[in-house]
Amino acid sequence: MIFAYPKAARLAVHLFASACLLVAGGSACSAGDVKAGRTKALMCQACHGLDGLSKAPDAPNIAAQIEPYVVAQLQAYKSGVRKNDAMSVVASSLSDTDIEDLAAYFSAIEINVVKMPGG
Repeated sequence: MIFAYPKAARLAVHLFASACLLVAGGSACSAGDVKAGRTKALMCQACHGLDGLSKAPDAPNIAAQIEPYVVAQLQAYKSGVRKNDAMSVVASSLSDTDIEDLAAYFSAIEINVVKMPGG
């Protein structure tokens, strides 16, 4: 029964919304503050880089990710639905505003592909 798992249900809704936005090619209106997110992102730079490009082999690139996806993932780490030792510690200290600001910042980073493999 889905009501027995309210956190999992919320995560499912967030992931579904993120997937819909990705498939539709749309983007959500930014709820967060990019400038505040950049300041907050200083704590992310050891693994993800201030530019959102991974500095650690086991950390994903998060530059240019769609905002609802970043929000959903940070909320999943914060709630314990998604687990990673480092991310669980970091996410537990984030407020909802911090999460929105970080998502706004990392989603606002533009990346360019300069070379395509095999091309």
